[in-house]
Amino acid sequence: MSDFTANTQATPGEAEFGDYFALLKPRVMSLVVFTAFVGLMVAPIGVPPVVGFAAILFIALGGGASGALNMWYDADIDQVMRRTANRPIPAGKVTPGEAKTLGLWLSFISVVMLGLAANWFAAGFLAFTIFFYAVIYTMWLKRSTPQNIVIGGAAGAFPPMIGWAVATGGVSVESVLMFMIIFMWTPPHFWALAMFMKSDYHKADVPMLTVTHGRPYTRKMILAYTVLLAPIALGIGFTSIGGPVYLAAAVVLNILFLKGAWTIWRRDEAAAEADEYGVEKRYFRFSLLYLFLHFSALLAQAGLAALNLGAW
Repeated sequence: MSDFTANTQATPGEAEFGDYFALLKPRVMSLVVFTAFVGLMVAPIGVPPVVGFAAILFIALGGGASGALNMWYDADIDQVMRRTANRPIPAGKVTPGEAKTLGLWLSFISVVMLGLAANWFAAGFLAFTIFFYAVIYTMWLKRSTPQNIVIGGAAGAFPPMIGWAVATGGVSVESVLMFMIIFMWTPPHFWALAMFMKSDYHKADVPMLTVTHGRPYTRKMILAYTVLLAPIALGIGFTSIGGPVYLAAAVVLNILFLKGAWTIWRRDEAAAEADEYGVEKRYFRFSLLYLFLHFSALLAQAGLAALNLGAW
């Protein structure tokens, strides 16, 4: 962690509940909760509602713990970047030490309680996910390699596998494919963000691909990963958790996603500057909808299968 001194002395009593909640990265947590819930619901073995609710709660706490530890370690970076300058630590609402303590305690509580509520395989998986995000990604990859978001994206892809493990106690082809769709989606999603964030990553000295290789190369990589993502997304449709409803949604979503990546690839920097990276911003926003609708389609397919409808 780099030296970080400015704005870190929070005034006693100044921090509010919302400031501590913001440390948990609630928007990221919502993705963790949703994909873990889908992984749980589409699994072939059901769990009692109380167990399911408890499991999702503790997975959410584990995701929040990762966010707090990330904000603790990255406080110096967050202070420099416009997108993160108002987070609780750089804003002086919460001290780095408080964020670290919160993150460590939530990590311990979430893992132990998930083990007691569900099974210890799922709990171990959650512990590994927290470690991967806080240590492998935040402390190592993020500041050392342009592959940071490629490898580090695995942390955000584990939740549906954890949800599946809560129900089944193990791993399967289906859970790996749910992991893979998020894993392959993460790089183009974040690279599109980096395209229109312009100098933020450069100022923060974060080796994002746009900084180390330039925007033209990043455009090629966005297209490449989108092309590689499509067969994975479609392939889920032919597994036990897939079906015609999911496959129809996946076909439409991937055609649109590929079209967006193709448009980005064909643009030059002058055109992007002229419309203030409007195409990249639209692709980034659609990428959020892309992932949400894929997992929503899996959930819908599972619901229809429970009613003996919509199966292959």
